[in-house]
Amino acid sequence: MTRSELIASLSQRFPQLVLKDAELSVAEILGALGNAISRGGRVEIRGFGSFSLNYRPPRIGRNPRTGERVNIPEKWTPHFKPGKELRELVNAA
Repeated sequence: MTRSELIASLSQRFPQLVLKDAELSVAEILGALGNAISRGGRVEIRGFGSFSLNYRPPRIGRNPRTGERVNIPEKWTPHFKPGKELRELVNAA
């Protein structure tokens, strides 16, 4: 499901919600999630899963074309861990 499909689904499911209001709601929720994670926080949505950050230390890799050694800097990556209900729902399908 894409962002626009989510907005359309919300506006269809809740007729009192105008398309523009659904768009604003989705933007606010996703923005709040992104801001919390970017500040190093953890976001947990019960029944769905949790979002957090994983630290990847610096390392030395190789350029596959030339075989040359390349320094790969440290970085933080977002990580999603599905909740129990979501895992069970996916496994049942």
